[in-house]
Amino acid sequence: MTFEIQHTDPTTNARAGKITTDHGVIETPIFMPVGTVASVKAVHQHELKEDIKAQIILGNTYHLYLRPGMDTMEKAGGLHKFNGWDGPLLTDSGGFQVFSLSDNRKLKEEGATFRSHIDGSKHLFTPENVVDIQRIIGADIIMAFDECTPGTADYQYAKKSMEMTHRWLDRGLKHFDETEPKYGHSQSYFPIVQGCIYPDLRRQSAEFIASQNRDGNAIGGLAVGEPTEKMYEMIEVVNEILPKDKPRYLMGVGTPQNILEGIERGIDMFDCVMPTRNGRNGMLFTSQGIINIRNEKWKNDFSPVDEFGTSYVDSFYSKAYLRHLFISKELLAMQIASIHNLAFYLWLVGEARKHIQAGDFTNWKKGMIEQVSRRL
Repeated sequence: MTFEIQHTDPTTNARAGKITTDHGVIETPIFMPVGTVASVKAVHQHELKEDIKAQIILGNTYHLYLRPGMDTMEKAGGLHKFNGWDGPLLTDSGGFQVFSLSDNRKLKEEGATFRSHIDGSKHLFTPENVVDIQRIIGADIIMAFDECTPGTADYQYAKKSMEMTHRWLDRGLKHFDETEPKYGHSQSYFPIVQGCIYPDLRRQSAEFIASQNRDGNAIGGLAVGEPTEKMYEMIEVVNEILPKDKPRYLMGVGTPQNILEGIERGIDMFDCVMPTRNGRNGMLFTSQGIINIRNEKWKNDFSPVDEFGTSYVDSFYSKAYLRHLFISKELLAMQIASIHNLAFYLWLVGEARKHIQAGDFTNWKKGMIEQVSRRL
């Protein structure tokens, strides 16, 4: 994997770049649709590529390990062949999912023991076997196994957790370097910065992660309950240290305004379930603001979902029609809304890239933040 910075904004840390993987090129800044269980919910692969213009999607180690399981995954030839997506893939290590099972998991130096949410069976994730699982899944970018601390964690807990994450990283990197990809394409391993909301811990973690000199780096443990301004502060602290010539991935974030603020602070890659999850519940993100399409006010509004035309949905469907589908509990409603929201997110980061290239990102971002934050 290679990364090239093509343009930088003259007044902020925003940058436009290009990640090259064996499965294709990714233009940054980029948003990555989440395909947790080998599927971006309610969206076909051809829609991801042709309508949404996705350049990279995600899979999840925890969920794919449990179902369909690694035997099936390996026999299929990896996730690319299993789900038919031929572009770049990234896999989350499953750390967030394991640690969210607070009543059904136990942490120790060896790793994390947990019980399946499917059948209650007992399993162990270690820094080493998580590498093995992601080798089998075959993603282009695989993530280190870490502990994701809640945003409300106290200092001592956050410090202890960060130190264990670093020890796990040492083991995971060693195992990664001693093993090979399974399907003939290269894989990159991203370490993850932790440290909760404590600047000194974040600096310590960022310095440790930067010293590993990997193809890219991630920032985890944000958007997990801490105040939004703290999240932005931690991004700034970390990005002062992480190498500028490597892509920076902010995990699990977030709203359109979060993404624009992250881009301004030097983030290159984002993912979040919000556009699909909220879309399935009737919340639409548009260039003019946020729409609850179930509201009565849209009943006779025959204008496009987004009058600015941020997705192909706007060429076919009106607000009134989409509201009718939701009120009627028609499954097509969730599909249209998911496609629209994902296309809007990809449109948004694409527009940010254009304005970084044009040198007017700051002024554009200020106006866009005001627009996308409004409730219509």
